[in-house]
Order: sequence, then structure tokens, then C-alpha cells
Amino acid sequence: MNCITCISYIVIGIMVLSAILAVEWRDLLAAVVGMAAVSLFASLLFFFLQAPDVAMTEAAIGAALSGAVFIFAIKRTRRFETEEEEKPGWWMRW
Repeated sequence: MNCITCISYIVIGIMVLSAILAVEWRDLLAAVVGMAAVSLFASLLFFFLQAPDVAMTEAAIGAALSGAVFIFAIKRTRRFETEEEEKPGWWMRW
């Protein structure tokens, strides 16, 4: 196993962790940052797979543009979810 493969596995693990945190965070702005992190790590994986054009597109549209749209929408609404509908995490719902 070469170094690029090890780095790819680490990036995939961080990407999965960021996706789980983006779903579980109650603060919507933090969830958008988690979503943008998933997209940035995906663009890093595309770069490792020698697809720099796809990596640049994913970083520009997936992280920057989508993140900006979500942040603009959060700015126009409430930032935090209400506590009245407190439910257990996804691991408890199974």
C-alpha cells in the first residue's frame, strides 16, 4: 500500500466523520460548515484520482456556492433548531 492510498483512506474517514457531524449538529451554521468540509474533502479525493477539473468544480460549486446559498438562507431565518422537538440521535432511532 503506497502513501497516496493511506492518505485517501484518512481523507475518506474524515469525510464520513464530517458528514455525520453535519447531520447531528443542532446549530445550522455549523452544519453548513460540516457540509462544506465534506465537499472539500471530496474535491481532495478527486485530485488524488487525477481529475483536477472535477476537483476544482466540486470545490467551487459544492463547497463555496452551496455553502454561500445555505448561509444566506440561514441568515434570513433562525439559526438554531427549537428544543421542543428534542429527539435522540440517529444511533438511538434504529
